[in-house]
Amino acid sequence: MTRKSAVLTKVAREAGCRWVSQWLLTALMILGLTVAAMTIVQPAHASSRIKDIANFEGVRDNLLVGYGLVVGLNGTGDNIESMAFTKESLIGMLERLGVYTRDGTLKSKNIAAVMVTGVLPPFARQGARVDVSISALGDSDSLLGGTLLVTPLVGADGEVYAVGQGQVQVGGFSAKGDSATVVKGVPTSGRIPNGAIVEREVPFDMTALETVKLALRNPDFTTARRISQAINAFLGTEASKAIDSATVDMLVPDGYRENVIGLLTDIEQLRIEPDQLARVVIDETTGIIVIGENVRISTVAIAQGALTIRVTETPQVSQPAPFSTTGTTETVARTNIQVDQGEGNKLTVVNPSVTLQELVNGLNALGLGPRDLISILQAIKAAGALQAEIEVM
Repeated sequence: MTRKSAVLTKVAREAGCRWVSQWLLTALMILGLTVAAMTIVQPAHASSRIKDIANFEGVRDNLLVGYGLVVGLNGTGDNIESMAFTKESLIGMLERLGVYTRDGTLKSKNIAAVMVTGVLPPFARQGARVDVSISALGDSDSLLGGTLLVTPLVGADGEVYAVGQGQVQVGGFSAKGDSATVVKGVPTSGRIPNGAIVEREVPFDMTALETVKLALRNPDFTTARRISQAINAFLGTEASKAIDSATVDMLVPDGYRENVIGLLTDIEQLRIEPDQLARVVIDETTGIIVIGENVRISTVAIAQGALTIRVTETPQVSQPAPFSTTGTTETVARTNIQVDQGEGNKLTVVNPSVTLQELVNGLNALGLGPRDLISILQAIKAAGALQAEIEVM
């Protein structure tokens, strides 16, 4: 091989190595971006944001209530002669407006006494508007077409925080005649969107806070600890700790001084996996059963049988032959009795540590209704085989 050929071979080999290296680098970069994209797009299994499972201290609503009058009804208001509070409220309102009516007789059916309720959201400023709900207090038939007069709304401290007034929106109606009545929805309650103006603010300065408390909506020690660990990992310091099953106490780091809003904005987006108790919730009035994911049952055999006796009376008429001069028409009793002892029901064995789906399938295999399932779950709990808490609503 000549010297020139050797040089060309060496150059080609080096160029090929550089091309392979660039290709490997590009492939690794694409693979890294793909993994990062998958990590970002796919959230943690069953994870929730902190803002969805906890509340921050001071960020809360305040309930408001007031008493007022709705006017302009089409004869569907209170009977003033029997509703003393409606009559006195009307007289007092007219006197404040300079109209004296105590010596006269009031028989209007176009007025109704109502209770006005609303919610003052956190950090609501003067001049902001909030929705209010209207509910009849007397014997009015409908609030359709009525107008709420100026009504002060007070808080728990007795101070006026908002004033409501406006046209009442009613979703239901009622119509009646001499022998029939039709009612849709609840015509004696309504709503006024943006029907109240905020007149007083609830003072709360978050910028001066040195510590912030997080209140869990579903108290749990494991969930509280996970929230604290997630916050500490994000801040890079031991700034928070769970002080009980419902509260996490967090110190405001130096980097967030005078910027508590920024801290809460960053913290509330953190994701954790909430834990939950093994619980079975039963509503006996409606027959609703809710079984939690962590509910487990030890080995147990279940059988359900019911004795049902049906007695059916089918009376028949016995008549004499045609043109007969003797005999009378009689009613003859015919009774049919059926007894169901539940012979088709079988004994079912529930294996230990079954999953929720297996538990539901096993109970459904017995062909039971919600009422029977409630009794069976309570019996399993009494036998000590249900590893969960039963909560009866």
